[in-house]
Amino acid sequence: MNLKIVLILLALALATVLALICVLLTRGEKPTNCKSQPLRSQKEKPRGFSLVFADLTPEEMVQVVKYLQENLGVPLVDASQANPSDNCIYYIDVQLPAKAEVLQFLDQGGGHPPRQALAVVYFGNQPDPNITEYVVGPLPIPTTHRDVTLEKYGEKLPYYRRPVLAVEYKQIAGLLRETVFPMAPTFMSQTFNYDRTNLAVMTSAPRGFQSTDRNTWFVLFQNVSGFFLHPVGLEVLVDHSSLDLSQWRVSKVFYNGQYYGDMAQLENEFKQGHVTVDKIQQAPLDGGFSSMRPRAAPAAPFPLQYEPHGPRYHIENNEVIYQAWSFAFGMSVNTGMRLFDIRFKGERIVYEISVQEAMSIYGSNCPGGMTIRYMDGSFGIGRFSFPLVQGVDCPYSATYLDVPYLVQSQTPSINKNSLCVFELNSKSPLRRHYSNLQSMYYGGLTNSALVIRSIATVGNYDYVWDFLFYQNGAIEAKVQATGYMSSSFLYGDGLEYGHRVGEHTLGTLHTHSMNYKVDLDVGGMCLG
Repeated sequence: MNLKIVLILLALALATVLALICVLLTRGEKPTNCKSQPLRSQKEKPRGFSLVFADLTPEEMVQVVKYLQENLGVPLVDASQANPSDNCIYYIDVQLPAKAEVLQFLDQGGGHPPRQALAVVYFGNQPDPNITEYVVGPLPIPTTHRDVTLEKYGEKLPYYRRPVLAVEYKQIAGLLRETVFPMAPTFMSQTFNYDRTNLAVMTSAPRGFQSTDRNTWFVLFQNVSGFFLHPVGLEVLVDHSSLDLSQWRVSKVFYNGQYYGDMAQLENEFKQGHVTVDKIQQAPLDGGFSSMRPRAAPAAPFPLQYEPHGPRYHIENNEVIYQAWSFAFGMSVNTGMRLFDIRFKGERIVYEISVQEAMSIYGSNCPGGMTIRYMDGSFGIGRFSFPLVQGVDCPYSATYLDVPYLVQSQTPSINKNSLCVFELNSKSPLRRHYSNLQSMYYGGLTNSALVIRSIATVGNYDYVWDFLFYQNGAIEAKVQATGYMSSSFLYGDGLEYGHRVGEHTLGTLHTHSMNYKVDLDVGGMCLG
């Protein structure tokens, strides 16, 4: 037995030596698809290089809308007023050039890649309704468009896959208010003191369990500040798959643990005394325990950040320069903040770091909560990156930047101050030593970092997205979740699915998953 152990150890030692030899022999080799020595020094960036990654300007968006209106051959209704049976522009964003084209421009003296836009169009007024994606260009005055749907997805996109427009939510709310809830007047009045305004509706997703489904559970809450924490126990399943609004209907109703075919059945059961009602105390308009109003005035002013000689970073166009760092930035309407051509001491180490998706999966014993699988990119992480508040969301001394976007409209909008850039003392020294043996001395380095931040409010959650750049060459991607939890009505075995956060409020168990794209170019520029 001992001989076997010795032989095994010898074999492992030999394998280790062989592995070390291979490492030493191949040290410095690059993958065959990576270029380590570009013709132009990476420190010699072409003038205005960052604009190759720049978001569309409002003027460019206007020109793209005009071009689509004149060249698609069909009428386009403004998406803010469109019916499902209309054609409309869902959103317009920049179409970033291929990496190979950009690297040819940045590093090898090639021409500036043509500037283009990506336009996503809903075609509801067609014999075969579908979603089509076009690349439109060149900008600023487009003259051509190209259908890239098959190229991107391998098939035409069926219409039932389209994300829900804001106007569609309004149409569903109108259906509930005007048609559905009036079918149960006694129940609605005696249970909720319903007056057509005191209930709020929140969507769930996905919208069914088969690819052709468009059935959504809508959860009812008291219409107060922080309504996410005030469920009333009523949920309705709306079938809004038809392109004819008159065909939309409620296919199932849930109240306090029981399912009903529709509101008429719930009303009938209620009148016969067969419905168990948990009367909910009306919350104050500020939400009471869910209010964001401070409970007490601050005892003293909070500390402020101070820059004795002004900011140590510089912003030009969409480029940030900070000590040894430089990078370009942008904001996708769907996925949010993205950074490009990140260089440290003039050498590119990252081609792209970008937020891609924020997912959350819930559990509950209520149908709305138990079916939730949110993918927030489908709602729009960048689109919902709202203005940042000085002194709270970012330091007063930060630089605040506006972000234009065009989504569900034919007119560009601007989210004012929705990006901020600032330098942050990271609270601990980069390195330090206090010598008290033999010679007496102290040496230390302050550890500060540059932060670029956006905050996206998608429904109940506020996601604080940060990219941090440290003096030692490290980059940190960080996200924090705040805002409100999503809740369910607490009944029966609800505590197996979460925790009680109110008399009738279940804080449901859930998980978050954040996805990033990271394209590293350390030691070379990989093209595939």
